Amino acid sequence: GNWDVGGSWMAARGFRAVTLPERPHKLGYPSIFDDYWAPVLEACADTGTVVCLHVGPSGIGGIPPGCDRAIVPLVPTVFGQLSLQACTEWLWAGWTVRFPRLRVAMAEGGIGWVAMLADRLDNLVDRSGYGLGWDDRPADVLRRDFWFCTIDDPSTIDTRHAIGVDHIMVEVDYPHGDSTWPDTQAVIEAAWGHLPVAERRKLCCENAAALFRHPLPEGVLPEGPST
Repeated sequence: GNWDVGGSWMAARGFRAVTLPERPHKLGYPSIFDDYWAPVLEACADTGTVVCLHVGPSGIGGIPPGCDRAIVPLVPTVFGQLSLQACTEWLWAGWTVRFPRLRVAMAEGGIGWVAMLADRLDNLVDRSGYGLGWDDRPADVLRRDFWFCTIDDPSTIDTRHAIGVDHIMVEVDYPHGDSTWPDTQAVIEAAWGHLPVAERRKLCCENAAALFRHPLPEGVLPEGPST
């Protein structure tokens, strides 16, 4: 189809995001490195439509033989690993460099791996000389063009400044097993209560509102200083 026309039509109807397969080659589509994806991604960039990559639809790759009895807990255990793999592929595919207004949101992968990925990208540039063909450092492209969702990440929320506080969004995952509903506020308070109030507001609603251009009421919780 004509993605330019289709993207404009969807944007005109109020659509702010589209979900694409995070590793399309696993589903029989061309690789994310293939120009097949250029029309839809250019249309998303032109219309401000966020590309959402939910972890898992493309599968977890080679499942070990005999793990049938453990497959239910196995798959969600490696969500972070799957999101890391997909995000790295999308980053090096260079679509956000080619289309600077393109924005990508990683869904349900957590944030525990993001600071590590940024460190690794810097390592590649500084020690190996890889990734020098872009105007910006790959780690800076990651922090600028990608957003990350977290249920709570109590052990790694303190890496938020290495990721970018403006690029982290809370998720609830209702009605799945990971969901914090109906105790989301209590869970967030327990895991993030030590964070400055202004940062918690960003993580819980303001970042998502800015990314998806969704209006917020005049006052949002938690109340407190803006800095």
